[in-house]
Order: sequence, then C-alpha cells, then structure tokens
Amino acid sequence: MPIANKEFILNYTTNRWGLNKKVNVGSTSDSIRLCSPNSLQEWEDYYYSNVRTREQIVNIGLRLYDKVHNVLPGENRFFPALIESITQDDCIDFIHNLVIDRQYEGYLKEHGR
Repeated sequence: MPIANKEFILNYTTNRWGLNKKVNVGSTSDSIRLCSPNSLQEWEDYYYSNVRTREQIVNIGLRLYDKVHNVLPGENRFFPALIESITQDDCIDFIHNLVIDRQYEGYLKEHGR
C-alpha cells in the first residue's frame, strides 16, 4: 500500500471523482478575477453569494466523505485506519479550503502579492 496521509487521500478522491470540476464548484478562476478581492474574507463572501452556496459546498464534502468511506475501503489501496480517521468535517473543510483558501492563494500569486 502506498504511504499516504489524509490530505493525499482527500486530494486523490476529489480528483478521481471530479468533485473539484466546474460543474460542482463553479468557475472559481473566472469568478475570483471578476471579484478582484482585496482580502480572503471578501473572496469568501463573494463566492458564497455568487458562485455556490455553503450548503452546496457542504454537500460536495459529504459526497467526498461517501467516496472515501464507501468506495476506497473496497479497493485496498490505503490503510483502513487512515481512511477511518477521515471525518465528515475533514471532507467538508477540504472542499471549502480548495475553493476559498487555495483559490485565493493562487490569485495572490497570479497578481504578484
């Protein structure tokens, strides 16, 4: 079995099932450029008001949790104890972090900040 951690499993599962695609999380790159935020909070407020709701992001996080706990164990790709340690909150927080924090960090780099 490959050596992994929670972040690796969450990223792997999100990518594998396309939970980070535009159809799920919206057009984050275009949206953040349109918003042109001066702060992380400004981006978060804009995103949840104009792109997706918090409830939609929570639901994507719950779908991620479902894949981690109901599909991955049957594949014997990762240590069962590691999979079992991943909570619903871990999954919801991962998706939130993906569309808010990481998108904002990328935006800042793009603009040399």
